[in-house]
Amino acid sequence: MTALTLSTAAVAGLRADAIVIGVAKGSASKPGGPVVAPGAEAVDQAYDGNLAGVLETLGASGAEGEVTKLPAPAGFKAPLVLAVGLGAQPQEGSGYDAEALRKAAGVAARALSGTKKAAFALPLTDAADAAAVAEGVLLGAYSFDAYKDQGDAKNGKNAKAPLGEAALLGGKPRDKAYKAAVERAVAVSEELNRARDLINTPPNDLNPEAFAAVAQTAAKEHGIKVQVLDEKALVKGGYGGILGVGAGSASGPRLVKLSYTSSKAKKHIALVGKGITYDSGGISLKPAGHNETMKCDMSGAAAVFAAVVAAARLGLEVNVTGWLALAENMPSGSATRPGDVLRMYSGKTVEVLNTDAEGRLVLADALWAASQEKPDAVVDVATLTGAMVLALGNRTFGIMANDDAFRALVQEAAEEAGEPAWPMPLPEHLRKGMESSTADIANMGERMGGGLVAGLFLREFVGEGITWAHLDIAGPAFNEGGPFGYTPKGGTGSAVRTLVRLAERAAAGELS
Repeated sequence: MTALTLSTAAVAGLRADAIVIGVAKGSASKPGGPVVAPGAEAVDQAYDGNLAGVLETLGASGAEGEVTKLPAPAGFKAPLVLAVGLGAQPQEGSGYDAEALRKAAGVAARALSGTKKAAFALPLTDAADAAAVAEGVLLGAYSFDAYKDQGDAKNGKNAKAPLGEAALLGGKPRDKAYKAAVERAVAVSEELNRARDLINTPPNDLNPEAFAAVAQTAAKEHGIKVQVLDEKALVKGGYGGILGVGAGSASGPRLVKLSYTSSKAKKHIALVGKGITYDSGGISLKPAGHNETMKCDMSGAAAVFAAVVAAARLGLEVNVTGWLALAENMPSGSATRPGDVLRMYSGKTVEVLNTDAEGRLVLADALWAASQEKPDAVVDVATLTGAMVLALGNRTFGIMANDDAFRALVQEAAEEAGEPAWPMPLPEHLRKGMESSTADIANMGERMGGGLVAGLFLREFVGEGITWAHLDIAGPAFNEGGPFGYTPKGGTGSAVRTLVRLAERAAAGELS
C-alpha cells in the first residue's frame, strides 16, 4: 500500500514525481474561472500569481473529480503539477469538508498510478484534514491485480503499480494529533482495502472455509479471539438457517466469531455480517445477467471482519464481537427447496418461499447467536435486497432499527465517516405478508417495500430488549461502473468506516 509521510518541506525543493494541488470552482464574483485552493500558494507564486489563468486556459473549472496536468514551473524539482478539482468553495471562514478532501486525494492518487512519489499540497488546516487526505490517498490508490498477468517491461505490458509514496505537505510530523490522525487513517484504510480484496476474490478461491481461514490468520496477528463453527458444530448447535442455505454447495458453511476485548471497555457492540461467498439464487435461480457479480454477496461479512480488526489495531476501549455468517448458495440435489421449512437457531421455524432470499436466513441465526451475549447494541450488515438499490440507488445504504435514537446515531456515524446512508422505516403492516400457514414465519412477504420486509424479518431474530440496526448495503457494496473519487471499480468496502466510527462513539460512551 502507498506509504504516507507528513512533511513541512518547501514544495519547490521536494524531490517527487508530481505535486498535487487543489482547485475549486469559481465564486459568484468570478463564476467562470477556477480558484487555486490553499496549500498551493508557492506553486501559484512560481506562475507569477497566474496559475488560475493557466489552468483555465487548459480547460480546468475546479469541478469535483476533474484532473488537469501541467509542467511544473522552473526551479521545482518535481516535473509535474497535477491540479485536482475540489468542487464548490467553502463558505468564508470555514475550510473544505473532509469528504471533498478525501475525494480529491483519491482522484489524484488514482491518476498517479505508476508514479513513485507525489507531494500533496492540498488544504490542510488541522489533523482532521490530514486524516481525510490520507484516507483519500490510500483508498484511491487501491488496485486489485492478483489475477492479472503482469506482462513484461520489454513489450510495455506491465500493469501500473499504485502510487508508491505520498508526502502530505503542511502536515506536522512531530504533532501528536497529526500523527494519531494519520495512523488511524492507515489502520482503517488498510483493513478496508483488505475487505475490498476479499470481495474481489473469485468465488472459486474464496469459499466459506477459505474466508474463515483468512479471519483466523488475521485474528492471530492482532490478538483477536476467534471461533469457527464448521458443519458438524453447526448441526450440533441447531443453526438451521446457515445449514439450509449452504446445503446445496460442495463447500460447507461456517459461522465465525471474532472477539476483540479491551480491559477498559464499558460497552459491547456486536457486528453481524452476511457472508454468501457466491449466490446463484439456489433452486430459485437468478436470471441471466444477475450472476456475474455475485461474489460480492459476502460484502457484509467482509465489512464486519475489517471493522473488528481495525478496532483491535486502534486499541479502542470497547468490546467488539464480529459474527461472519458464511455459506455458498448453490442449486443441487441436496439444496433447500422452495416450500421447505427450516428450524432456526432461535427455535423458530421458517418456510422458505424463495431460496434467493437466503441472506436473511444466515443472518437470522447469527443475530440470535449474537443476542445471547446481551451486547449493548447489535448491527448487521448485508447486501440484502435489490429493493434497497431501487429505493436509494448505487451509492447510498439504508438503515433500519428497532430504536429511533440508535438509528440516528448510526446515521451520524456514517455521515462522519463520509458514507452516504439514509434512515428507513419498519412499517408494522408489512409483517402480515410474511405469515405462513406451515411455519412461524415465511422468508418472503410483499414485493413492494421488499427491503423493509427483509428488515422486519431480521427483527424477529434479535433478542428481546437488545438495541439493533440493520444496514442494507446492496447498492454501494460493489461498483460496476467506472471509479470515482476514492471508490474503485469492484468491491468498495462499504460500511467499514461507519462501523469503525460507531465503535469509536461507543468507546466514548455514546451508547445509551
